[in-house]
Amino acid sequence: MKSKIFLCVMLMCIVFIGCKRKEKQVSTEWNTKAKAEQNKVHNKLLAIEKEQGWELLFDGKSLNGWHLYNNADSTKFGAWQVKDGMLFCDAKNQSKVWGDLVTDKAYEDYEFSFDWQIAARGNSGIFINVQEQPDILNTYHSGPEYQILDTDHMDYGTETKAPGCLYGFQKQINKVQVKETWQWNTSTIKQKDGKVEFYLNGILTAKEDFTTKSWSAQVAASRFGEFPEFGKHTKGKIALQNWYFQVWFRNMKIRTL
Repeated sequence: MKSKIFLCVMLMCIVFIGCKRKEKQVSTEWNTKAKAEQNKVHNKLLAIEKEQGWELLFDGKSLNGWHLYNNADSTKFGAWQVKDGMLFCDAKNQSKVWGDLVTDKAYEDYEFSFDWQIAARGNSGIFINVQEQPDILNTYHSGPEYQILDTDHMDYGTETKAPGCLYGFQKQINKVQVKETWQWNTSTIKQKDGKVEFYLNGILTAKEDFTTKSWSAQVAASRFGEFPEFGKHTKGKIALQNWYFQVWFRNMKIRTL
């Protein structure tokens, strides 16, 4: 009788220990994933990135380093704000001062990387080589555009207006689909000696040389030809477009090439 009781107790112990081990494995795996998600940081540079010369263009806390185009005194009243560690454009708020957000500094040879997310059916963009002058009324009057577009926007199927393309001039070099609405995309703009490359989620989408006669001819034949300063510069400010749609940015960093 005692031996049977002992055997039952042993079996129960083995089952209990096995369950605890399985529970521990599941718990450990879940905790690892949860901790990784919890510890994911944005708007920070790794040590290796600092060694490579990267600098943050957005600190996740303020609009330091940015101002409204041709209207710097009104920046704090603009649609651009910091929200939950993201640079957010509250474009639907009509009480806010309208305007694109531009860097305080001008850049020439650089690599610029950023994450972006846009509202449903949204349209926005990044302008480069922007010249900020009172007689140049808008950022797009001087700066070529990296197109940002949601999958449900009516222009999504228009080749020269596709996300990641050089807006209005060429279709994507390599076909890339942006992620679904409310998901983050990563983009990169590289410019060296006037030669520019656009990337969307790691894939090359546009390539142009702003120093060539071919580019000048393209501009002259386009609707941008009416703007005397458009596409003529290889150094200038970077601008974020305020274009009727809510848009979010994070992990904006730049380094000199």
